Amino acid sequence: MALDDVYTRNLEHRTHRAGWLRAAVLGANDGLVSTASLMIGVVAAGKNDFLVTAGLAGISAGAMSMAVGEYVSVRSQNDVEESDRLLEIAHLASDPEGELLELQQIYINRGLTPELAMTVAVEMHKIDPLAAHLRDELGQHPHTKARPVQASIASATAFTVGGLIPFVGAFAPTLGAKAWSIVGFTLVGLVLTGVISARASGSKVLIPTIRVILGGCLGMAITAGIGQIAHVAGI
Repeated sequence: MALDDVYTRNLEHRTHRAGWLRAAVLGANDGLVSTASLMIGVVAAGKNDFLVTAGLAGISAGAMSMAVGEYVSVRSQNDVEESDRLLEIAHLASDPEGELLELQQIYINRGLTPELAMTVAVEMHKIDPLAAHLRDELGQHPHTKARPVQASIASATAFTVGGLIPFVGAFAPTLGAKAWSIVGFTLVGLVLTGVISARASGSKVLIPTIRVILGGCLGMAITAGIGQIAHVAGI
């Protein structure tokens, strides 16, 4: 097989999308569900005058919360990876022979004979011992490295786009129409989110989409019930 064919086949894998895809899917789903749930709760409580304001406030606050939360979370993962990297550098400096044996054992556990495992470990140490240990001992790969800024932007953008979908329903003429419009737009958005995320990750479409729809419907139903209780109680 030619090198170009190998490179093309490697591009077919989805692992390199893991960081931004998770953040984008989570952001879009949260934007849909939280905004729709908030607005449905407001409608159920009979607070029609505050519906648009509540929707905009929910989208703005949610997007910022997602961006900051995603950045802090992924940055923490970066810190852990960097700590492991520095620890591995120290181990290689203080006990290179022990680290070589450790790498040999890793290859033995993967099915190589002790002799072949040692040969591979020695060659890896000749090329780049740190990279070999980060990759084969700790599972750190450049294409799956956590990227906090990328994840933060993807999450906030996806949340905003997702939140704007149910927000369109707030402009229906009557209170009842607003509720059904919000639900309808949200269901369409949930279907699109499920399908797009499944396609992007390379998985089957049906089960992930159904999972997304059921989760969104549950969120809207719970907040609608709370809103109705508030309305009956006159809160």
